[in-house]
Amino acid sequence: MSAAAPRRSRRALATAAAVAALLVAVLLSLAVGARSIPPSEVFDVLLHGGHSDNAEVIRNMRVPRTLIGLMVGAALAIAGTVLQGITRNPIADPGILGISQGASVGVVLAIAFAGVHSLTGYVWFGFAGAAIASVAVYAIASSGRGGATPVKLALGGAAINALLVSVVSAVLTTKASALDEFRFWQVGSLGGREAVVAGQIWPFLLVGVVLVLFVARGLDALALGEDVAKGLGQNVATVRVVGGIGATVLTGVGVAAAGPIAFIGLAVPHIARAVVGSDHRWVLPMAALIGPVMLLVSDVIGRIVFPPSEVPAGVMTALIGVPFLVALVRRKAVPA
Repeated sequence: MSAAAPRRSRRALATAAAVAALLVAVLLSLAVGARSIPPSEVFDVLLHGGHSDNAEVIRNMRVPRTLIGLMVGAALAIAGTVLQGITRNPIADPGILGISQGASVGVVLAIAFAGVHSLTGYVWFGFAGAAIASVAVYAIASSGRGGATPVKLALGGAAINALLVSVVSAVLTTKASALDEFRFWQVGSLGGREAVVAGQIWPFLLVGVVLVLFVARGLDALALGEDVAKGLGQNVATVRVVGGIGATVLTGVGVAAAGPIAFIGLAVPHIARAVVGSDHRWVLPMAALIGPVMLLVSDVIGRIVFPPSEVPAGVMTALIGVPFLVALVRRKAVPA
C-alpha cells in the first residue's frame, strides 16, 4: 500500500495536468485564428450568446471545429494505444496497419463513382473502408499456423496498406476530376467541418470507447506475453478481436471526419505510458486527454504560421511528431 499510494497520487496529478492542458487547448482553438478573439469574449459568447461577428465566428466555425478536434484526437489516440497493445508492436498505429488507408479508399471511391461531394457523405464511406481494411488485415494474419501473431498482423497490415495505396493511385489516375477534392480530404484537416459531422460520429465514438475499455485488463495481460495472458485467465483471441473492433471503429470515426491525421495514434500512446505507466486503465484515459491537446494545438499553430492562409492540422501533427519520434528512438524509449 505504501508504494501504491504515491503512484496513484502521481497519476492523479498527471491526469489533472492533462485536463488543464486540454482546457487551455480548447480555449486557444476558440480564440485564435485569422480573427483573434479575446478569451473574455469567448466565455461571454459561450455563456450568454450574442449576435456579433465574433459570436457568429465562434458558434458557426470554431465550436464545431474544436468539438471535432476533441473527438478525432481522442479517437485516434485511443485506437493507437489499443493497436499497440493487441499487436505488442510499439510502432503500430492506424496508418501503419492499413486502416487509415482503407478509409481513404472508401472516400476516393465515393468521390469518383458515387457522386458524393460533401464531408457529411464522406463519413460513411470512410468508416466502411476502414472496417473492410481491418477485417482484411485480421483475416490475412489469422490464416496459417499460430493465428494472428504480432508479426503476422504487422506484415498483413503492410501488405493491405500497399495494396490500398495502389488502388487510390489507380482511381485518381483514371478519374482526374476527383483529385482536387480528394486531396483536400487526404491532407487531414479540421477546417470546414460542420456541427452535423460531430453529430454523425459521436455514437460510433462511444461504442468504440466502450469496447476498448472492456479489454483494458486483457491488454495488460497480453503485454506479458500470450502464454502468461492465458495463464491469467484471459481469452487472447477475444481480447484481440474486441480490441481490434474497437480500434477500427475509433479509427473510422477519426479518419472519416478529419482525414488521415498522422502521428496522433503513434506518438500519443508512448507519451501516455511515459506519464502514467503501463496500466491500460490509466493509459487509455490519459491518451484520450493528450490526443486532443496535440491535435488542437497543431491546428491552432497551423492557423497562425502563414496568415491569412492555414496549414492543415495533418501537416502540423507530422511536423511536430517527427522530432518527437526521433527523440524517442535516440533515447531508446521504444522497447526492442
